[in-house]
Amino acid sequence: MVPTDFAKLLTGFLTGYLPHERGMSTNTLKAYKDTFILLINYMAANGIKAENLSLAQLNRDNINGFLDWLQDERGAGNSTRNARLAAIRSFYLYVQYEAPERLYETQRILSIRAKRTEKPTIEYLAVEGIMLLLRQPDVNTHRGLRDVALLSLMYDTGARVQEIIDLTPGCVRFDTPFTIRITGKGNKTRIVPLQKEQVRLLQKYMEANKLDKEQAHPEPLFFNSRKEKFTRAGVSHILLKYAALARKQNDRLIPKISCHSIRHSKAMHLLQAGVNLVYIRDFLGHVSIQTTEVYARADSKEKRQALEKAYVEVKPEVNPFWLENKNLLGWLKSF
Repeated sequence: MVPTDFAKLLTGFLTGYLPHERGMSTNTLKAYKDTFILLINYMAANGIKAENLSLAQLNRDNINGFLDWLQDERGAGNSTRNARLAAIRSFYLYVQYEAPERLYETQRILSIRAKRTEKPTIEYLAVEGIMLLLRQPDVNTHRGLRDVALLSLMYDTGARVQEIIDLTPGCVRFDTPFTIRITGKGNKTRIVPLQKEQVRLLQKYMEANKLDKEQAHPEPLFFNSRKEKFTRAGVSHILLKYAALARKQNDRLIPKISCHSIRHSKAMHLLQAGVNLVYIRDFLGHVSIQTTEVYARADSKEKRQALEKAYVEVKPEVNPFWLENKNLLGWLKSF
């Protein structure tokens, strides 16, 4: 069987262009691969088997049909739809140079617009909430020591959950200045400073698990009971377990949170402490300052709401002049 042009180009896109020319991370590659598995299954359900699928059969109408199917049949939201569309757009940006004879239909697909999404509210904990959360693990047990080291490192570095999962003992530098090497989106690496308290906690955890030896440098820094690297679900389970315990002590300080809420918390606390947005951008590993500005907008909104509440308490109950004027036309002329 002769491979189709779609099969050849998709293989080159996923195995050559994205990892080598674009330097995409493993997680991005997996997300893109999942998108095309869904697309191939959708086309197969509509009568075109994977082995017969060609670029000619993937037109704008079929791509739009696939995106509608994601939402109507699989219950995907606008954000998920847009993420799948972004993967498809990236592929067709590649196709337009590799298969210029398909340029017209390629550009029709590239013109498909993303749907508008509501900007999510930034959920974060106050400093007191973070302190309460980190008091929950029992540091006298191996598991508790691991969990407090993991959660406190998540907060102190503002790292994404996958960045924490991918850490190895070799990423930690214990000679001054204390730092940790974090690899983020697009395989971009950043060096994040560590506080002395965090270093002491990490040293204690690593010594207890023999991770301070040179031969342990390539191993996962945090691992489960089977000595395996954590999954996202595993880290989330740890966070939510201690969040539930902390909520019993003070539910006001512990709202509904996720792993990303810890990253948001660090960013907001840095901003509230007066740290420049440019430094926060580099600390978090954002490509653009515009991404970091969302924290400044969120903080401004909270300040405005606090001011409004204070203002309402002293505002006199006075009806506007125009409500008392029955002659609207006369009022407008005199305005």
